[in-house]
Amino acid sequence: MRTLSKDLKAAVGKKVSIEGWLHKKRLLGGLTFINVRDRGGLTQVVIKDKDEVEKLRGLQIGTVLRVAGTAKDEPRAPGGVELHDASLEILVPVTEEPPIEIDKPLSHKPENLDTLFDHRVLGLRNLQETSIFRIRSELLRYIREFLYKNDFVEINTPKLVAGAAEGGAEVFKLDYFGKEATLAQSPQLYKQIMVGVFERVFEIAPAFRAELSATTRHVSEVTMLDIEMGFIKDHNDVLNMLQDLVYDVLVRVYKEHDEELKSLHAPELVLKPEFPRYPMADIHKMFTEATGKDTTKELDLTPEEEKWICEYAKEKEGCEAVFATGLPIEKMKFYHMAEDDKTARSADLLFRGVEISTVPQREHRHENLVEQMKKAGVDPNSPGFAHYVAAFKHGLPPHGGCGFGIDRLTEKVIGLANIKEAILFPRDINRLSP
Repeated sequence: MRTLSKDLKAAVGKKVSIEGWLHKKRLLGGLTFINVRDRGGLTQVVIKDKDEVEKLRGLQIGTVLRVAGTAKDEPRAPGGVELHDASLEILVPVTEEPPIEIDKPLSHKPENLDTLFDHRVLGLRNLQETSIFRIRSELLRYIREFLYKNDFVEINTPKLVAGAAEGGAEVFKLDYFGKEATLAQSPQLYKQIMVGVFERVFEIAPAFRAELSATTRHVSEVTMLDIEMGFIKDHNDVLNMLQDLVYDVLVRVYKEHDEELKSLHAPELVLKPEFPRYPMADIHKMFTEATGKDTTKELDLTPEEEKWICEYAKEKEGCEAVFATGLPIEKMKFYHMAEDDKTARSADLLFRGVEISTVPQREHRHENLVEQMKKAGVDPNSPGFAHYVAAFKHGLPPHGGCGFGIDRLTEKVIGLANIKEAILFPRDINRLSP
């Protein structure tokens, strides 16, 4: 019966069998030590018998093996336990030397990222890299648990669509049996339609943006959390729901994975249950006064302003998550609801200096929506939009939601410098493999 590394502490003094990958081997004082990696972590194995040592001759890191031995306390070993009197069975031998050393931390310096991603298949076996994606997995679990508790239904929407939900030219086009189709930029149209079915829905799925951007915050394929909720009283209902979700998820991950986050050198969490809310116009003025750089004529926040206001709120308000409200109407999407003061009922959620989410109330009135679509140059009768418009014609309640970047959230929680470091196999304008 197989015992996992994480369960060995309970088996001290007993004969056990472990299975995993050869992660490291070294010779020390006539003894051979190996580390075996499984899904629970590492197990240190002490090998004295020369015949057993000989089984490892010529074998490289990544060899799959079974080890039988006696579990003994050893504070210096991973997990505080090591195996003695070991006998080895080689299940899958690996004789080719690996191109990278996965038993040491891998460099995430900007000049080394291409190498990191070129060897991603092996590099992800590094325990540091594994920790990044375990944290990401936990963030997704906490998000789902929060939304299920709040009566949301998880949906799956098409990624091959007949029109671009966001409009513009930043779409991937492809031939679909003689018709032109695009890869979905977001599930925007579908999640609004589904408000008419379930009231509250969410989806965690890929979205595709053909942006010619080679920055630390843009990729061509992203993972998005999309939320939509109906029968809201006003925009504050949407902001409060997202605020509660983010607070719940971040507090949980820092509480339940404190040691793992410390090992990744994640920054300390500074957060309050209620996030500060600043109108964008005020942020422009505050930033201009503080830095001498005039941004008062900007429609949206600049990346420098996003970073500045998060640092300001962290210092002055004890909270590094911020809502920037009052998006100018010129930047409004056709499905947003407008205020009377020439702004949209929309806010950006900023965390640790980057926009994580845009959080608007939607225009749910059919006539208003059609008028806004036409003003934006979108044909409400086109194949990509006709069914969407029909949902409003047949009754949708006041609703709102958000698109929320899972990759950016993971990056910022861990304190990484580039969004690509938080993605298993990133896609950008230069990379389509592995």
